[in-house]
Amino acid sequence: MNAVPDMIQLSARVRRIKPSPSMVARDRARQLQAQGRDIVDLTAGEPDFDTPAHIQEAVGKAMAAGETRYTPVNGTSALRKAIVAKLARENGVRYELNQISVGSGAKQVIYNALAATVGDGDEVIIPAPYWVSYPDMVLACDATPVVVRCGENNGFKLSADALESAITPRTRWVILNAPCNPTGAFYSEAEMRALTDVLLRHPHVALMTDDIYEHIRFDDGAPVCPAAIEPQLMDRILLVNGVSKTYAMTGFRLGYGAGPKALIAAMNTIQSQSTSCTSSLSQAAATAALEGDQSFVAEARQAYRERRDRAVALLNEIPGLSCRPPEGAFYVYPSCAGLIGKRTPSGTVLETDSDVLMYFLEHAGVAMVDGSAYGLSPYLRMSIATSLPQIEEGCRRVKEACEALR
Repeated sequence: MNAVPDMIQLSARVRRIKPSPSMVARDRARQLQAQGRDIVDLTAGEPDFDTPAHIQEAVGKAMAAGETRYTPVNGTSALRKAIVAKLARENGVRYELNQISVGSGAKQVIYNALAATVGDGDEVIIPAPYWVSYPDMVLACDATPVVVRCGENNGFKLSADALESAITPRTRWVILNAPCNPTGAFYSEAEMRALTDVLLRHPHVALMTDDIYEHIRFDDGAPVCPAAIEPQLMDRILLVNGVSKTYAMTGFRLGYGAGPKALIAAMNTIQSQSTSCTSSLSQAAATAALEGDQSFVAEARQAYRERRDRAVALLNEIPGLSCRPPEGAFYVYPSCAGLIGKRTPSGTVLETDSDVLMYFLEHAGVAMVDGSAYGLSPYLRMSIATSLPQIEEGCRRVKEACEALR
């Protein structure tokens, strides 16, 4: 029989974007595992810890209290009060309740902000390496991502000069993610001040900070908040954060943004016509996370630090790989430049980091994500949000695979 043609035409918007590469990599690992392959999956940006008990208990209490209804689109007043208190306590900035927007994950908050502010002809500056979704979210909102490569020699960070050079009359946003996924890089107060000084000279440019990893910082330093460093920029800064990474709450899908009232109102309007409020139970859990015992945060950070140290040491022992110790987050981003041009046992020449990735997956049963997905090659992103035995086994297999190259 002839195939029935697809009568639904897809939009130009969806044709411009691609599925999240990190999700694709994880799905591929799961497919191989389902087929019976022994795969060490180092793709997931998801803590392997249980959500702290007092947060879990808050969900049961909320259910027992009947908190299972719709909430305001921008979040319950209890959660927004907790967010305002957190930002004052930890970040040194003061917001009002109507300057807070709560969404289904930090990703939705970022998308809402872009959807509310950019369109055809607008530009958004994105330092690379970047989280895989930033460029595609910009494209989905009809704007143009302007990718600025930030090499390892600069600590994978955007410099003031590079920012200045990238700004045009069409620039609407700069997106900063620190500590960064995938490199773990973050900005000192002096480095952040240099960037805010540039923005002071360009009043048409706004700054969006993705702070989702702010508590996974291995020097144990305090968060660096541009709105606190340069209060003159408060009316064009959007702080984005959430509870997923810090409190091992990825499945709760809750993020939040803090910014100018008009922007937050516009973001709430976008959300009101898409998903409406996030789960009432997730909001109760997030309130407990922000207001409750914070000992888990330090304990998890110490575990990630130990895993970071072990992974970096093992990777730097592998011929062809070199790994800079990340300053935060729970990934390592080793260079595989020393493997490019090598030949596999089957005779295939490794020409890109994607080739290296597939070789490790097929030959060694180790799943990672290629650096090209993050805008800077030749690198690989390896998650350390898993156990030490998994990290050690993955590195052992990778070493054997590298030693088999010619």
